[in-house]
Amino acid sequence: MRLDKLLSDMQGITRSEIKRLIKQGTVTVDGVKCASPKQQVDPKIQSVCLLGEEIQYQKFVYYMFNKPGNCVTARQDALHKTVMDYITDKRKGLSPVGRLDLDTEGLLLITDDGMLSHNLLSPAKHVEKVYEAKILGQVTDEDVKAFKNGVHIGDDLPAKPAKLTVLSEGDVSNVRVVITEGRYHQIKRMFSAVGKQVLFLKRVAMGGLWLDETLLPGEYRALREDEKELLGRN
Repeated sequence: MRLDKLLSDMQGITRSEIKRLIKQGTVTVDGVKCASPKQQVDPKIQSVCLLGEEIQYQKFVYYMFNKPGNCVTARQDALHKTVMDYITDKRKGLSPVGRLDLDTEGLLLITDDGMLSHNLLSPAKHVEKVYEAKILGQVTDEDVKAFKNGVHIGDDLPAKPAKLTVLSEGDVSNVRVVITEGRYHQIKRMFSAVGKQVLFLKRVAMGGLWLDETLLPGEYRALREDEKELLGRN
């Protein structure tokens, strides 16, 4: 591939900036200073360095991010910090897969693999998403049955059947919910439909991939090979 495309894709810098860096002599291939951004390179077998640091070529990258609350699932936002503000990797095309509400925490994938995003988000794929929540009041067997049958949440069609499990009871109930959709505020609207209020919501799994609980809110790491295999990207 062309040298400028490699640097743009991997480093997220503009073509004009690349030209300036090459002119300054800060870009090398196999230890030799480059003279042109049009130079053809094979990053799989050649060593390409920028400012003395070798560029590690990867066709796609996959990050598991533990989204904190009060954080927008977007590339940029004028009012709030975004999930992408936490990601130091600036390669071209990195985006969150789907959305979590502003105050919802937990598992979010960050990748530049568009096909993976499509497969995980497509309604036709029925990808399971697992959430844990704190609910004001006691969640009943009737609520469990309502979720299983598909509750009406104000849209033309009711929500698809969901699995609701009560983990602990009390003035605040801890529950787990498994859904195969991703409608706007879906979990909150489902509980509202049965007269309950969500106090806290966290996604813990998606498509068979579970959140690494050692990641603190705002932290992320690259997926392991076995985790990529779970998503069909190995």
